[in-house]
Amino acid sequence: MNLFKKGLLGLAAAAALTAMTTPPAVAQKIAISWSAFQEERWAKDRAAFLSVFEPLGIEIVESDAQNSPERQNADIENLITQQPDFLIVVATDTAQVIPAVQAALDEGIPVLGYDRLIALEGVLYTTFDNVEVGRIQARAVLEQQPTGNYVFIKGNPGDPNAFFVHGGQLEVLQSAIDSGDIKVVGDQFTDNWVPEIAQRNMENILTQANNEVDAVVVSNDGMAGGVVAALTSAGLDGIPVSGQDGDFGALNRVAAGTQTVSVWKDVRVLGTETAEWAAAIVGGTDAASFAGVSDFDVDGGPTVDSILIAPTPITSANLNVVVDAGWIDQATLCQGISGGPAPCN
Repeated sequence: MNLFKKGLLGLAAAAALTAMTTPPAVAQKIAISWSAFQEERWAKDRAAFLSVFEPLGIEIVESDAQNSPERQNADIENLITQQPDFLIVVATDTAQVIPAVQAALDEGIPVLGYDRLIALEGVLYTTFDNVEVGRIQARAVLEQQPTGNYVFIKGNPGDPNAFFVHGGQLEVLQSAIDSGDIKVVGDQFTDNWVPEIAQRNMENILTQANNEVDAVVVSNDGMAGGVVAALTSAGLDGIPVSGQDGDFGALNRVAAGTQTVSVWKDVRVLGTETAEWAAAIVGGTDAASFAGVSDFDVDGGPTVDSILIAPTPITSANLNVVVDAGWIDQATLCQGISGGPAPCN
């Protein structure tokens, strides 16, 4: 989505909210079920939600599943008893959370799968274009290393995003794999996207491959940190590594040259547009009529109303983008780096 279109969506969303600027006589309530709130990025998403909800006087009730699908189902059941007007779910495992989500729908509570698709009729969906995330990662790594031994470190198998991202990676790399220019010497999912698990998986792959690895296509920044640690321990410096999320540590690695790309997903935009959509629905707007909504076809499943945001690749060539946007300050970006790429030079 280009900036002009984002601007139009923002204006349209603001217009949709005009009727809600006066808090209703009966307080409205939105519930949020987080998968694992301790992860770095979710605090930014939450801040974006609150920037919309608080001025409207909307009450927020929240829970943190701490990466446990069983706990998340129990959390959602508890949130349902608090009779929210809307439920936002960041699913730990999108298949296992379906019973609790269906219970919410049965109670007449609109549900939105935030950043992670819940393939259930009637559940709304907001996210970044995760297939494009995978394409961006693969292009950046391929540009630096067009041939050789490749490793895929994928995300949580219970999260559809892991498959969307990897599908995008393969769109770019499959022809080189088929021709033999690229040989895949390791391919691992990572439970709950946990960096320590990614590091162990990478260490095992390095052992099996006798350290003969030329590139690692990693599906997010946290796992990229674990992968870089494993590569460094093995004395393998300068190997292309991808990631996503714009984590501060990852952006510092891009500046330092130990990570090739972080696909920046400005969750401030995603969180704000999601919150505006939720608030508009709570205020009586039909979900499908909100600005920027399109159909998302689930393979073998329903078509759901969705909002997709375009991601941005961050490499050593454009680090100023995240500084200029106020995502990270220059001191944090450039910590421990001298003579690096702008603005760390």
